[in-house]
Amino acid sequence: MEVVQLLHMKGGNGDTSYSNNSLLQRKVISMTKPILKKATVDLYSAMNFPKTIVMADLGCSSGPNTLLVAATFIKMINEISLKMGHEPPEIQIHLNDLPGNDFNIVFLSLPKFLESLRKDVCHSNPSTPSCYFSGVAGSFYTRLFPSKSLHFVHSSYSLMWLSQVPELEETNKGNIYMSSTSPSSVIRAYYQQFQTDFSMFLKCRADEMVSGGRMVLTILGRRSDDPCSKECCYIWELLAMALNDMVYEVHLPFYRR
Repeated sequence: MEVVQLLHMKGGNGDTSYSNNSLLQRKVISMTKPILKKATVDLYSAMNFPKTIVMADLGCSSGPNTLLVAATFIKMINEISLKMGHEPPEIQIHLNDLPGNDFNIVFLSLPKFLESLRKDVCHSNPSTPSCYFSGVAGSFYTRLFPSKSLHFVHSSYSLMWLSQVPELEETNKGNIYMSSTSPSSVIRAYYQQFQTDFSMFLKCRADEMVSGGRMVLTILGRRSDDPCSKECCYIWELLAMALNDMVYEVHLPFYRR
């Protein structure tokens, strides 16, 4: 079965859900907020204050982080409109993730989110923007939207997930990812798969975005030149060890006379 049909963060709002275990991702969104704000200001000014603005958040997942970026974007557009003496534009927000994402919990949270947004915005501008939300299920390594329909694209901590497991020339024995014991061909395969995927991502967005649109993409990186450094691979090595231990402990309840 393809990755697009299998991969997703754990839904719901239980103790082990992504919703309750995504503090790091929330911190990253907060850290990049100044960049998001500047890109929003530049976009709105460059577009000569359009009547409608369309934004897509790619890899939105579910939980409290999902609507953080949308809230910042809407508030910034409203603030700029007030300063420039314009009516706030209508804003369309597309929330995208793979089909297995828990979109239900996202849309259940929308009424409370919109009520809170109206209260915040009304303090500064009595003419609140009209906001419309939609869920778009699918891989962002394919076309998701009509040509020249998006003004702004955001993605945080999603683009390091590949479209598929790289095709390996050699066995990556005992590992579930790149590690210090992986053959060089495995490391090369991961690099090439990322290059292919990211190029396709940019090509699709180039077709979907209007001229002068903006993107803010946050990708997990590393400080070391070594792709198998402990900085980025240690957690996966621990997980591989745990899975191998589980395999070694399995005994089939079967006897043949």
